[in-house]
Amino acid sequence: MTRNDPVDPDNTAPEWAETWASALQGGSGPRYLRLVDFIERAVAEGMLVPGERVPPQRSLAALLGVDLTTVTRGFNEARRRVLIEARGPLGTFIAAPRAELERRVDLSMNIPPPPAGIDTDALLREGLSRLLLRSDADLLMTYHVGGGSAADCAAGAKWLEPMLGKIDPARVAVCPGAQAALAALILAFTEPGEGVLSEPLVYPGLPHALAQLGRRLETVATDAEGMLPDALEAACRLHGARLLYLNPTLQNPTATTMPETRRRALLEVAARCGLRIVEDDPYWRFAPDAPPPLARLAPAQVCYVSTLSKTLSPGLRTAFLALPDAASRTRVLAALRSFSLMAAPLTNALALQWIEDGTAARIFEGVRAEAQARQRMAAQTLGPAACENAGIHLWYALPSYWQARELAAAASTEGLAVAPSTAFEQGLGTTGNTANAIRISLGATGERTRLQAALRRLSALLASDRSTPAQVLV
Repeated sequence: MTRNDPVDPDNTAPEWAETWASALQGGSGPRYLRLVDFIERAVAEGMLVPGERVPPQRSLAALLGVDLTTVTRGFNEARRRVLIEARGPLGTFIAAPRAELERRVDLSMNIPPPPAGIDTDALLREGLSRLLLRSDADLLMTYHVGGGSAADCAAGAKWLEPMLGKIDPARVAVCPGAQAALAALILAFTEPGEGVLSEPLVYPGLPHALAQLGRRLETVATDAEGMLPDALEAACRLHGARLLYLNPTLQNPTATTMPETRRRALLEVAARCGLRIVEDDPYWRFAPDAPPPLARLAPAQVCYVSTLSKTLSPGLRTAFLALPDAASRTRVLAALRSFSLMAAPLTNALALQWIEDGTAARIFEGVRAEAQARQRMAAQTLGPAACENAGIHLWYALPSYWQARELAAAASTEGLAVAPSTAFEQGLGTTGNTANAIRISLGATGERTRLQAALRRLSALLASDRSTPAQVLV
């Protein structure tokens, strides 16, 4: 009997049945996607090997107790992901790994992974169809109110509720991405030449925006819990700064979360010094038992930024600003209009519809489940230095024989892109902090099997001591 004999009429199971019998067990979401996830997982774990013939669709449908359409749809998606390949009359087989001569594997771009158990193509088609049925197409293709309409801001307030509790939609502004929101806040609350305070390892978009807008970045020393309150007070007095940037939950790049006691201590300093805080908080929803945001503890002091780019998809280009009051909202929107009149109406309307009808929450749950699976994979592959956390990236401290910049260059020759600590460093020499690490982002690679192969290559590279160059023989 071969591995692909059909289900025997005498109830004698074919050899492949034991492997495939659990294909739909566990997990969530549509059954055809659970079948695809099983194939992907079985290939990664060696249960299915390249060149192995897969069962006939009718036989597999009978074994799993589903209709043929479910299996056919699953196989079509598996072919799209290059997990299986059809060989004409010979049948369908597990595909060989794709040659890595194509584009490199990106472990440097911090974007959310594809949501587990979610058919994104179907959601987009359905969402856009419903949007066009409910909306006037002409209104979706013309200018809209900067900062969002009342309905837009109400949807933004709904998205922000898990973080901030119920807030007045009049305090919310809808922006075309977090970077635009940050630029508008800088323009609104600082003057040219002024210093803005931040931690010394910081999201690279901040120093870039400050440099383009003619402001300075001044760094404040940190410890394992985040920015030091005493150092913040000293920096305020030294630089006369009026604006502080913090990313306190699953911080980019270090993936650390500032405890509530430290948050409250920094708020006390900011109140004494008349310091306004920009809280960039894209990852709060990923963190289990996350402390309350600074903006929830002191809403009058904090401008809160939450983007869908890190939780749902960068393509939506929608971010929400929660501002202390109507006056600060007016001021920020005036700054925003100087370079961006509005968020793109079509994608913005889709995002807000998804928030209102619950689709956004469902997508996020899929993204979070996939991120957790990828964090487990990274921890298992890279070892103790890659402790599992809840976000979409991890911070990997390098062994002494590797320096971050050299490791990133060596990884590039292996077809991998990682972000060295030098890409995030600002004024480390003046604060006493040191960093020799890489940020590994887990979402940009669509297929989990390809990510695992990339992590294995990275693990082998990290384990190789290249402090002494190998002799080249020709």
